[in-house]
Amino acid sequence: MSHILVVEDEAIIRQSVRRLLQRHNYEVTEVDSLDAAKAQNLGSFDLIISDLRLPGGQGTELVELAGDTPVLIMTSYASLRSAVDAMKMGAVDYIAKPFDHDEMVQAVARILKESSLSHKPSAAASLKQEVSREYPATGIIGSCEPMLLLFKKISKVAPTDATVLILGESGTGKELVARALHDQSRRGSAPLISVNCAAIPETLIESELFGHEKGAFTGANATRQGLVEAADGGTLFLDEIGELPLEAQARLLRVLQEGEIRRVGSVQSKQVDVRLIAATHRNLKDLASRGEFREDLYYRLNVVELHLPPLRERGDDVVEIANAMLSRACEKMQQPPMHFTDDALQAIRQYQWPGNVRELENAVERAVILADENEIPASILGIDLSPDRYISSSMREHLEQDEQYKAADSQPQQGDLSLDDYFVHFVLENEQNMTETDLARKLGISRKSLWERRQRLGIPRKKGGK
Repeated sequence: MSHILVVEDEAIIRQSVRRLLQRHNYEVTEVDSLDAAKAQNLGSFDLIISDLRLPGGQGTELVELAGDTPVLIMTSYASLRSAVDAMKMGAVDYIAKPFDHDEMVQAVARILKESSLSHKPSAAASLKQEVSREYPATGIIGSCEPMLLLFKKISKVAPTDATVLILGESGTGKELVARALHDQSRRGSAPLISVNCAAIPETLIESELFGHEKGAFTGANATRQGLVEAADGGTLFLDEIGELPLEAQARLLRVLQEGEIRRVGSVQSKQVDVRLIAATHRNLKDLASRGEFREDLYYRLNVVELHLPPLRERGDDVVEIANAMLSRACEKMQQPPMHFTDDALQAIRQYQWPGNVRELENAVERAVILADENEIPASILGIDLSPDRYISSSMREHLEQDEQYKAADSQPQQGDLSLDDYFVHFVLENEQNMTETDLARKLGISRKSLWERRQRLGIPRKKGGK
């Protein structure tokens, strides 16, 4: 039987929660203040349900004291900002008062189930052992489950010549994945040619990729080999392939289908043996439906799809990566070894890192430059820890629109838009034009969290949704 601690200063609500949970066969201990909760052995409980505002402080103070015990926050201040603030402090979820009894029971059951699974180290531990034992090192730092599964996929697909499409936000390290695929392949001793399609002017991209003959266009004073031809026998990595012009896409399709290229201005084709790896932060399928990307090329590219999770979804990996970057930066700048203070480590864990690994690397290097001693405090990391940084850009835009609406409306509003209200509104408004992956990314959550919230809030997926 699960043991739950209820911390609530209002006796009627506290007793109501206790009776509700006891009817569903939970053992319940109730206290009426933050000090009384602190006097309990918090680690002995399976779940803590606490009001946000308590005599003596905030319920979120229990999060750190509770250790691995999950904390569910109840609040009558169910605004988006207070909910985000509670979640950033480490609460597993929040529920608005007055709450629906069914919603409370479902939330408790879900949290206890997730906590139970997370406290079973056997699956994660066995996966880590399997990856370290059977699969070669990738050179990528990461020990969370999504990364371990990625390493496993890399090692399976690398020895083949299959075309790979790497999906992930900017700055997540897609080129590192491409290099790991190349290094573990039979082409490891051959060249890996990396091309950022967004960095080459549209007028020059075909010439850069496929080469040109002398006199093919103004300024073509000599015959030039293209990057595809330079990768012959090795691997060609096309980053940001969603930015490739349609004309160049047609030529690339020819390379994938026939294994041949034709230089700009040439009438003869040449056979090439190239393994193609592509990467993008954009939804190619959506681009194809709008005619901005060739559908036939999309299916040729998407033989094997690897998804690189954003830094905010990688748990304690962020600290591991930050420490490795710190050691590298100190060595690079010929500085003595440094370390992060406790407040800096907490800031690194809590910040959402919209720029992902690239932003983290910049923050670490900047801190090494600015540090006066061998300690790096949070104040010199140069990151914004205000609550707004824990809200996705789409949420922030909606908040701004909502505030403008309230200012213009003569009728007073009944509080801020709740997080669930915004979620329902955003999903229903955009699910016809977005995939589940796009919806999750815009909301700043994982696809798993999107699915769970759909179930909890009763929002069915659109027919044919991906």
